[in-house]
Amino acid sequence: MDRAAFYAAVRASRLFGSSLSQRQVDGIEYILDAAEHRGTPLQFLAYILATAWHETARTMQPIEEYGHGRGRQYGRPVGPYGKIYYGRGFVQLTWLSNYEKASAELGVDLVRFPEKALELGNATLILFAGMEHGWFTARKLADYIGPNGFDSPNARRIINGIDQAEKIAGYARGFEAALRQANYGQVQQPSPAPEPARAPETPAAPPLDTFPPLTPAPAAAGTAGVLAMLISLIASLFGRKA
Repeated sequence: MDRAAFYAAVRASRLFGSSLSQRQVDGIEYILDAAEHRGTPLQFLAYILATAWHETARTMQPIEEYGHGRGRQYGRPVGPYGKIYYGRGFVQLTWLSNYEKASAELGVDLVRFPEKALELGNATLILFAGMEHGWFTARKLADYIGPNGFDSPNARRIINGIDQAEKIAGYARGFEAALRQANYGQVQQPSPAPEPARAPETPAAPPLDTFPPLTPAPAAAGTAGVLAMLISLIASLFGRKA
């Protein structure tokens, strides 16, 4: 996935106005990393991003529910630790039963420490598992996105009836376009390996006829003197016999 292309498309879509803050990018990065690790289909991811955008007031950071569940059935202390299991995270995890389910999935004790649902890593896993497996309303992504198309307005039933369904469907289309521009989910072809460096070739020897002719070496110094001595010796011997 080309993340630079993704962020360029998101900025152009104006989903976040004219710019993205570092905290928004950090939250999106956690979601993109999880999606690539899990092999999440593109349209699933588009709707997950749109849901996080809406549920966090586009901060893309886990938040606590406004009012902490005051006036709602889940907004009172329950369970073995007397905690209030109001909405926390990217998708506002509520109810003791959902905190128990998330605890088992993550291996984190969210029943005793529900505030841990606000940690970015935990919130990301809850976002994916909850929407993929139907933790919140028993509806899941595969009920609305598949071979027969993408029923984006009704996909809101995964979280909360049809509250703001059309708006969130529009956000999902924006994220889907950005993911497609970034080639999300496509297998990247590896770059060809560079050819090994070739050893320099040994230059061929020049033809024999290009060498200069050999010149005889000069006679060693003193050769003439030796010859004269031999002649004188032979002449003296013959002179004695005569």
